[in-house]
Parts: sequence; structure tokens; C-alpha cells
Amino acid sequence: MGKIKGISIVLVDKIKTGNDPFGNPIFKDVEITVDNVLISPTSSDDVVNQLSLTGRKAVYTLAIPKGDTHNWENKEVNFFNQRWRVFGIPLEGIEEIIPLDWNKKVMVERYE
Repeated sequence: MGKIKGISIVLVDKIKTGNDPFGNPIFKDVEITVDNVLISPTSSDDVVNQLSLTGRKAVYTLAIPKGDTHNWENKEVNFFNQRWRVFGIPLEGIEEIIPLDWNKKVMVERYE
């Protein structure tokens, strides 16, 4: 059996670059490549639960590798040549007691 390996995805984060003349913050999109992310179709039970709770339809669940410190809440991600939006709170386990390379998961919906 071969080793499980994820793919590289692009996380789009917003970085504050300054303020406009009225004092409002100005942000710039920064693309961050995150390697070894597992992508799986969201289970039908999770789709129904998320649709009932949030009104959003989860399409994929991403497994984020251990050691990743990026903020994933309400971020845009790009993979499979499409744009997706993370929603909900990332679920994170304790790194030391999870045997594989991933300890966090997030759900994404199609984003246009």
C-alpha cells in the first residue's frame, strides 16, 4: 500500500496594506500555496446537516496537514481549477494523538 498524499491548493488570504483617506483599512489578496491537502466529497449526512444549520451546501471536505497555522475561516480556496469558499469553524484535533498527517478539516462550497 502506498503512502497517502494530498495535493497543493491555494488559500487566498487578505493582508492589510494601509488605510484610505477616511481611515478605512485597505486589503490586498495574497495567494498562499498549502501542500498535502486531502480533498474528499462531503458525505450526504454532512451536506444535509450543514444545509439545515447554515443554509450552505458543503461540496468537499478538506483535510489540512498538521502544523498549518493559517486562518481558514471564511477564506477563498482554489483547487480543481475552481474557486471555493470555506464556511463554518475548522474542526481541529490534537496533533499528538492523531496518527496520520492531518489534524484539521474544513468544508467548502462552490464560490463564484
